[in-house]
Amino acid sequence: MEFYSHGKLLVSGEYVVLDGAVAFALPTAMGQSLHVAAIEEPILYWTSYDVDGQVWMQEQVAIEEIVNGTDRQESSYLQTLIDVLHAAHRQNPNVLIQQGGFRVESKLTFPRLWGLGTSSTWINNVAQWFGINPYQLLQESFGGSGYDIACAQFKSALLYQRTSPIQPKVDLVEFQPAFAQHIYFVYLNQKQSSKEAIAAYRTKKGEIAEQIQRITAISQLLVTANTREEFQALMTEHESILSTILGIPPIQQQLFADFDGAIKSLGAWGGDFAMAVAENDPTSYFQEKGYATVLPYAEMIAI
Repeated sequence: MEFYSHGKLLVSGEYVVLDGAVAFALPTAMGQSLHVAAIEEPILYWTSYDVDGQVWMQEQVAIEEIVNGTDRQESSYLQTLIDVLHAAHRQNPNVLIQQGGFRVESKLTFPRLWGLGTSSTWINNVAQWFGINPYQLLQESFGGSGYDIACAQFKSALLYQRTSPIQPKVDLVEFQPAFAQHIYFVYLNQKQSSKEAIAAYRTKKGEIAEQIQRITAISQLLVTANTREEFQALMTEHESILSTILGIPPIQQQLFADFDGAIKSLGAWGGDFAMAVAENDPTSYFQEKGYATVLPYAEMIAI
């Protein structure tokens, strides 16, 4: 059996998506595959590969231990593997109770440290394997808004609203802007923990009903923006609203004040990737500042 899930980028609605804002997200061309082969031995042999072919996780565990949710704290990777598969088993007990075990290989097509969804693509692949609700599996393991699960499933831009933790509203939208060649993604090389970022947001947010309403409108307007200038203005307004909620200066103000264009954080602020929109190719600008990885829209996004 072979499964595949797309990576994710959250263009708008970061943090406030947890409180009902409509978010705009894009699946990436890169993702993660999962190959599952049945074997006679009642053992799970699991190997995860990074994009360069290096093994970053290699574990084995008795199927019985997964079924029972055994505590194996000697390895954090092993414990997470048991916890996630045990949660999957609770949703569908039929997969693991059959005779024998499995040899599983998981392969990323993006560097693991890029933050494009190593966990979400894994969760969605496991959910496909078990034939279960991936949003429920996410809530019972890593938690989060779930937009990344939607990206994992669809090769389309989408508007996402967390109307329910396990049954969100996902609207697939057409997003093929005439200015796509002016959109770039810059790797900031500052890995962020989504759980920690969410916890920090929870401590800082106040009454934000009006901001949520405006972020929802911005998400919808970004999808239909006709010009680069309109798109940039919406990016800048979004950054300003989130800056006020979080009490953090926007990334452009912090690091790229002299940039000729607009830059927006994607996902957890200060983290993995930022989106830059400019009239001219900004690759040399970012490289001179020490940011070597700059990907054009057509290379990053599943189109």
